[in-house]
Amino acid sequence: MNRYWPLLLLLASVWGASYLFIKVAVEGGIEPAPMMCARAAIAAVILFAYVLRSFGWSRALAELRGSWRQWATIGAIANAVPFWLVAWGEKHVDSGIAAIAQSTVPLFTIVLGLRFLPHEPLSRGQWSGFGLGLVGVGVLAGGHPDGGWWGVAGTLAVVLSSLAYASGNVIGQRSVSGTPGPVLATGAMATATLTLLPFALLQAPTSMPDTDAILSLLALALLGTALAQLVLYRMLNRFGARSVSLVTYLMPGFALVYGALLLDEAITPAALAGLGLILAGVALGSGGLRRATASTAEAAAR
Repeated sequence: MNRYWPLLLLLASVWGASYLFIKVAVEGGIEPAPMMCARAAIAAVILFAYVLRSFGWSRALAELRGSWRQWATIGAIANAVPFWLVAWGEKHVDSGIAAIAQSTVPLFTIVLGLRFLPHEPLSRGQWSGFGLGLVGVGVLAGGHPDGGWWGVAGTLAVVLSSLAYASGNVIGQRSVSGTPGPVLATGAMATATLTLLPFALLQAPTSMPDTDAILSLLALALLGTALAQLVLYRMLNRFGARSVSLVTYLMPGFALVYGALLLDEAITPAALAGLGLILAGVALGSGGLRRATASTAEAAAR
């Protein structure tokens, strides 16, 4: 049985829910740095336990030692920095808006690839897609009359997190090979924890956050981080990166629905227009839908 679509929908649903969890935790009194430090720490413990169970002590420690440069770099650049930026951004924008803004990750990956992956030159279509995606960001950032400049800043912070995630993608493609995905995820989460810890201590809450905030933080760590990492790497192993790229198109839709149903967030015309322009830019720039469809058809035909 082809497990591609069930796994893809699971990944999109838990990643889409992450924005909801972050929003609830922020509004419940947990500041961005301690929230994301705790998220990474809890996920690191869970993933480490999974790695130990899968490989045993000797191989797990050997794999972690042998790949420390890769996971340390990924953890700092592609986890700690964007984790904080998204949480800070959601202090000023709705969860659905944050998800839309972060759907620009493939666009930045394409452009960074031009500089650091010279064997992948950009075509006119890809440049056009990048430009179209930036127009979508502009529409999205300008669609917050109530939030004012803070709304614009929050949106741009999430877009900047996309650049950090894209940098991690390029680093991974350039330097990571032959290391099990869960090992990289474990080390990266440990690095993110240590990177964020000093800032988390500075922002430590002076009073107990409310119950919803604590539960949201736990859900973020368990579902949106640990589980999502395991699903992601299983899909990469079974179907390849091209097929997994389709999650970019599904995740914002989940986040918008969650925000509207559970947080009473409005789905504005600007949000829909920005989403349409960004995803059209991603489709034009990366050809993700066409490649994913072809890869899925090939997998199903086996």
